[in-house]
Amino acid sequence: MNVRLRRGLATAATGVLILGLAPATPAAAAPSYRDSRQPVSQRVKDLLARMTLEEKIGQMTQAERAAVASDPTLVAQWRLGSVLSGGGSTPASNTPEAWVAMVNEFQTQALSTRLGIPMIYGIDAVHGHGNVYGATVFPHNIGLGATRDPALVEKIGHANAEEVRATGIPWSFSPCICVSRDERWGRSYEAFGEDPALVVRMGTMIDGQQGHSVSQLAGDDRVLSTAKHFAGDGDTEYDAAVAAANQGKPWWEQRYTIDQGVTVTSRSDFAKIDLAPYVVAVGKYDVGTVMPSFSSVDWTEDGVGNPLKMHAHQELLTGYLKGELGFDGFVISDWEGIHQIPDPADPANGGLTAYKVRTGVNAGIDMFMEPNSAPQFEQLLLAEVTAGNVSVARIDDAVSRILRKKFELGLFEHPYASLDNVARVGSAAHRALARQAVAESQVLLKNSGRALPIRKSAKVYVAGRNADDIGNQAGGWTISWQGNSGANTPGTTILDGIRSVASDVTYSADASAPIDGADVGIVVVGETPYAEGYGDVGGPECGWCTVPQQEEKSLSLQPADKAAIDKVCAAIATCVVVIVSGRTQLVTDQLGEMDALVAGWLPGSEGGGVADVLFGRKPFTGRLPVSWPASADQVPINVGDATYEPLFPYGWGLRTATPGDSLDALRAVAQNAVIAGRARPGWQKLIADAEHAAQSGDTVTAVRLLARVPR
Repeated sequence: MNVRLRRGLATAATGVLILGLAPATPAAAAPSYRDSRQPVSQRVKDLLARMTLEEKIGQMTQAERAAVASDPTLVAQWRLGSVLSGGGSTPASNTPEAWVAMVNEFQTQALSTRLGIPMIYGIDAVHGHGNVYGATVFPHNIGLGATRDPALVEKIGHANAEEVRATGIPWSFSPCICVSRDERWGRSYEAFGEDPALVVRMGTMIDGQQGHSVSQLAGDDRVLSTAKHFAGDGDTEYDAAVAAANQGKPWWEQRYTIDQGVTVTSRSDFAKIDLAPYVVAVGKYDVGTVMPSFSSVDWTEDGVGNPLKMHAHQELLTGYLKGELGFDGFVISDWEGIHQIPDPADPANGGLTAYKVRTGVNAGIDMFMEPNSAPQFEQLLLAEVTAGNVSVARIDDAVSRILRKKFELGLFEHPYASLDNVARVGSAAHRALARQAVAESQVLLKNSGRALPIRKSAKVYVAGRNADDIGNQAGGWTISWQGNSGANTPGTTILDGIRSVASDVTYSADASAPIDGADVGIVVVGETPYAEGYGDVGGPECGWCTVPQQEEKSLSLQPADKAAIDKVCAAIATCVVVIVSGRTQLVTDQLGEMDALVAGWLPGSEGGGVADVLFGRKPFTGRLPVSWPASADQVPINVGDATYEPLFPYGWGLRTATPGDSLDALRAVAQNAVIAGRARPGWQKLIADAEHAAQSGDTVTAVRLLARVPR
C-alpha cells in the first residue's frame, strides 16, 4: 500500500482531508421507524416525531377510490393515510388482477411522499369480497347466526380475509356485530341475530380475519377487522310518522324510517344489549378498528328528546371504548359520518363545517371517511388545530393508533401487493366452505308428514322468483351497494342445486307451466336485494336499482309470491316453501297450505347448499337467530319481551338428524310437544329463554326451561 493511501485511511477517522483524498462516507443510518427489528411502539414514536402537522392530518384522512382514480397523484398531494372502495366502486376491469394493480398504483403515490408512509386500503367485505366479480359470496350474517357454529364463522372470516388480501387490500370494514332488535330495519340481515349472547359467540369472525395474535396480522392471508357499528344501530326506534309521510311521495323525497335513527334506551339496557358484543370484540379478539354508527343514542335517565350522534359521542368513543374497554386500535368514521353531526350555528348545512370536524376529532374518531371531501376536511382540521380547538395531543394519539396498525400489518416492509394469491378469489375450497355454511344456515320451521327430505327420484316442480336468481339470493352489498336482481356474480342458484340432485325437474318462475304429475312442489319466494336505508320497511324504494328491487319493502310476501304459493300448494300433494330474505316474512295466513317451510335467509353464491338439505344430502340443523312474528302488530318482538307469542320463537328449528347432544334432544322433545299440541301455554317464551340461556353458557337453565314445555 503506498504512503499516500495509508495517510488518507489513517486520517479519515478524524474527518481531516489530507493530500486531497476525501474520506469514505458511511451510508446514512436508516431512521428507526424503518427498522423492523425495533418494537412497534418505538417505530411509531420515531415516525411521529418526524411528521409535520399537515402530514399527521393526512394520515387521519381517507378518500374514496373514485375521487383519486383519474389522478392518482392526489394520494400524494393530499398525503392520504387511506383510500377505500364503497359498495360498487371498482376498477374498470373488475378482476382480482385489476384490483391489485389499482391498489399498487395508489400505494406508489403514498410512498413517494417525504416520509414514505404507506396508505392502507379499506373495503366493505361484509359477506365475502362482494365488490369483486367472481369472489365467494357467503351467507349474510343473519344466516351465519342460524348455524350456531362459531368455528365455521371463524373459518369464513379467514377465507374472506384470504380473498380480500389477495386483491391487495389489508383492511375489511367487517364484521357487523350489532344486535338487530327490529326486523323492519333495512340492515337487519347484517346482524347475527337479536340476542346479544348469540352475537358475542359469533365474534370468532374477527379471529378468522386477523388471526389469533398480532404477529399473524402481517400474513398474506389476514386483514384488519372492523367491529361496527358502535353502538346501537340495530336498536333504533321505528318512526311511524316518517313512514306515513313517505306515502305517495316520489322515492327521492322519502326518508329512512329506522336506519340511522335514534336508540332510546336506559344506560343499563344499552350496556346489556348494544355494548355487550364490543366488550368481547375488544377484550377477547383485540379487534383492530371500530366504526361508529350513523345512529344516535337518547338516554331515558335524563328525559327523552336530546339524542346525541354516535360520531359525536365522546363519552362512549373515548371514555368507554378507549378508556374503560382499553381499545388500542383506531376509530374510523362511517361514510361522511361527521357530516350528520348537527352544527348549532349552521343547522341546514349537510356538509362539513369546522364545528363538525372538531366535534368528531375531540369525540375520539381517529380516521375520517371523507370519500369526496378529503381536502376540505384536511383544511378545516388544520385550522382547528392552529386555532387551539383541537389539541396536538389528540392528533398525535389518533395518528399513533393508525401508524401502529400499519406497522403491525407489515405495510412498511411489504407495501405492495403481489399477484401470487389471486387464485384464492372464488376458489373451489372457499366455495365448498360457503356451501357448507348455506346448508347449516337453513332453518326448518315446519315439516308435516316428513315432507322433507325429498326423494331424489321424485318429480319436482319448482316455482317462485327466487329459485333461479343469484342476485336475489346474494342480497345487498354484492357487486354494488344495494345489490342487484339477476345474474350479477358467478355461482349456483337454488334451482341449479335442485337440478344437480333431482332427475326430473320442471321450473316455472310464476307457476304458469303445467303442474300435473308432480310429486313435490318447491316454491322459492322472498325479497329482492336492498341495503341500508332503502331496505327500511316504509322507507324509500331504490329508484336507480333493477326493476324488481323497486318494490316497496314489507314484512309481508309480495302478491306474486303469495299467488305462486297458493297455486302450487293447492295442486301438489307435497308442497315445500323456501323463503329467501334478509329478515322474517309474515306467512301465518298461508302456513296451513304448506307441508314444509324453510327459512333460507340470503345464502349467497352457493345455492347448492339449499338443495343439500332439501334432498337430505345434509341434515337440517339451523335454529332461528331472530323471533318469527305471527303478525305485523307484534313487531318489534325479541327474546326476553314480557309479552312474547311469535309464530316461531327464537331458537326454533326442526332437525332431520339425530340430536347432536342432550340439549338438542331436549329441544326436539319440546318442539315435538308443540307440534303435537301438547305444549303448555307460554311455550314460545320457554323455548326462546332456554336458547338465550344456552347461548349465554347457562346449560342448567336451558335444560330446566325446555323440560317445562311439554304439558
